[in-house]
Amino acid sequence: MKVAFVTDSGTGKTVSELKQDGIFSVPLQVSYDNTNYQDLEELGIEEMYRLMRDGVMLSTSLPSLGKIEALFEHLKNEGYEQIFAVPICTGLSGTINAMQMCAKTVGIPFDYVDCNVTAVVQDYMIHLAKDLHEKGKSISEIKAVLETVVDSTNTYLLPNDLHHLKRGGRLTPLAATLGGLLKIKPILMINKNTSGKIDVADKVRTMHKAMDKVIQRMEDEHVNKDYMITVAHADDIEEACYYMNKIKEAFPEAKHQIIKLVSVVGVHTGIGCQAVQYFKMVK
Repeated sequence: MKVAFVTDSGTGKTVSELKQDGIFSVPLQVSYDNTNYQDLEELGIEEMYRLMRDGVMLSTSLPSLGKIEALFEHLKNEGYEQIFAVPICTGLSGTINAMQMCAKTVGIPFDYVDCNVTAVVQDYMIHLAKDLHEKGKSISEIKAVLETVVDSTNTYLLPNDLHHLKRGGRLTPLAATLGGLLKIKPILMINKNTSGKIDVADKVRTMHKAMDKVIQRMEDEHVNKDYMITVAHADDIEEACYYMNKIKEAFPEAKHQIIKLVSVVGVHTGIGCQAVQYFKMVK
């Protein structure tokens, strides 16, 4: 069966970057001044953070339905018999539902796995799905493997200011309530247990104490050499390097990387957020 593997810009990669790996993508949208821009295609991450530093209020939305439908029509015309997707999670976006609807309209079978987050995990999972398909695995076998990745995945967000998260409605009611407390730095999490929504994991007094608390949680979860650990920052590389140094001391044998926080998350966390995302890689 000829299967098309589809994702979106929540991966942090452009349409052309993913196309080089044989993966199809649609851009999410970032909006300001009553205009929608295609994430990473019309508005790059550097420009997005520049606008945020200048105080511009941005918002995000799912990909254009027209672009999803056009892609699916193209794939059907190219002889693809099924679409398999790993989009940004349902807790953050309506992209999965939109893709299901467009696939039904076009008349092409559609299946997916909800990664319950976005960013590095989403990118890893869509590439893994394609690799497994090329090795002869069935869709059901691919989904079973991807679910093991989801089960091992966790993401913690350490925002400097909850204003953007509250305004965008990406927080649970409890987290939003905490935003009104003075001198409290919440540690936010998003994973399978939170159904892909942002919730409060803990609260401390300072950013560095929050980092220590997250590392302790990672140790409690037995993170080891089999894990990929990513520190993603919202335009604050100095703090990201500080965080990564602490993580490397705690987990020296894991795989590590520092990136800028993807647009669709950074818009809502605000400047200065530090995030850590980790998952167990499939051998």
